[in-house]
Amino acid sequence: MMSNFSEIRARIERSPPRRVHEPGTWQAAVALVLVPAQGGDIELLFIRRAERAGDPWSGHMAFPGGRREEGDETLLDTARRETLEETGIALLPDALLGELDDLFPNIKVLPPVVVRPFVFGLQHRPEVASTDEVATHLWASLGTLRDSAGVVEIEVGSGAGGGGGGGGGGGKRTVEAFVVDGQVIWGMTHRIVSPLLDLLA
Repeated sequence: MMSNFSEIRARIERSPPRRVHEPGTWQAAVALVLVPAQGGDIELLFIRRAERAGDPWSGHMAFPGGRREEGDETLLDTARRETLEETGIALLPDALLGELDDLFPNIKVLPPVVVRPFVFGLQHRPEVASTDEVATHLWASLGTLRDSAGVVEIEVGSGAGGGGGGGGGGGKRTVEAFVVDGQVIWGMTHRIVSPLLDLLA
């Protein structure tokens, strides 16, 4: 299992990220925070968003992040600012390992937002602060994520989005997901994690 951040950076650089240019969309960014784990594995930080009325990603597993604001010069600034606001983790620029493909929601009821993932490598697990925006957090190793990949049935609220990429009406849905410690990681978050696991295999 790869635990060398220099090699991770090199692999990301060898796979130029695809960019989405959709008219009339919002821009957003998320941070994938990696830390070394036992046995040479890598752990990845997830958050579960707090329940909020009118939030299509309310209560779902996600990465720290959000929409670009006026004060953000770049989407990297967005990812770093949102991570600090949501988790209290300050991501320094030299911790950046690279960028992944832009993603756009598959379901039309979701906001028209293009999400850019940024990957960061930290030498130790940072303390995750409690904030109003985050209900809980989870550190999951890449090996655990690979082992937990499967298909699950979930309950979807009307118009809700799943982890940034599901949604589309209430009722039960069968989705591809990772299930770690009882937390279901699906939707756009799953769409970000899956190619990362392939890249770092």
